[in-house]
Amino acid sequence: MSLDALDTTHLVALAAALGWASGLRLYAVVFLTGLAGFLGWVPLPAGLKILEHPLVLGAAGLMLAIEFFADKIPALDSLWDAVHTVIRIPAGAALAAAVFGGDQAVWATVAALAGGTLAATSHVAKTTTRAAANTSPEPFSNVALSLAGDLAVPAMLWLAVEHPVVFFVCLALALVLMVTLTVVLMKFLRTLIRSLRRRFGGDAAVA
Repeated sequence: MSLDALDTTHLVALAAALGWASGLRLYAVVFLTGLAGFLGWVPLPAGLKILEHPLVLGAAGLMLAIEFFADKIPALDSLWDAVHTVIRIPAGAALAAAVFGGDQAVWATVAALAGGTLAATSHVAKTTTRAAANTSPEPFSNVALSLAGDLAVPAMLWLAVEHPVVFFVCLALALVLMVTLTVVLMKFLRTLIRSLRRRFGGDAAVA
C-alpha cells in the first residue's frame, strides 16, 4: 500500500486500532507497528516513524516477550494489568494522536480522546475478565484468554490497514462484547468479594 492510499478512512481506522489494541497488548502494538514500517510493509504516518527505530523495536520486543509470559500466569497477569493501568491508556491516546501528527491538530486531538477511551475500554475489560478467570483453580482459561489477546491485536491492526470498513464492524462488535463482559463480571466479582467477606468475617467472629 502506498502512502497516498492511506486516506482519511484508513488513518481513522489505524488510530482506532492503535488505541483499542494498546489496552490489550501495548508492547505488541508498538513492536508490530514499528516492524511493519521498518520492513516496508506499511508506510507509517510521520508521527509513527519513531516506532521504526531499532532501539524502540528492541525495547518493545523485549517488553513484548516479558508480557507474553507474564500474561499467562494466574495472579501475575492481574498484577501486570494493575501496573499498566497508568501506562496503556495514555499510550493508546498518544499513539492514536500520532497517526495525524501536529499538522492536523484537530484530528490529532479527536484521535487522542478516542484512542484513550478505546484503550481504557479494552484495558478494563481485559483486567476484569482476567480477574474473574483467576477465581478458577485451573490455568487453562487464563492461557486461552491470553492467546486470544495475542491473536486479536495483530488481526485488528491488519484489518485497520487493509480493510478499514471490516475493522470498524469488528471493533463495534468487540466494544459491545467488552462492555457487556465488564458489567457482568464486575457484578460477579463484587458478589464474590462480599461472599468472602461474610465467610471470613463470620469465621473470625466465631473464633
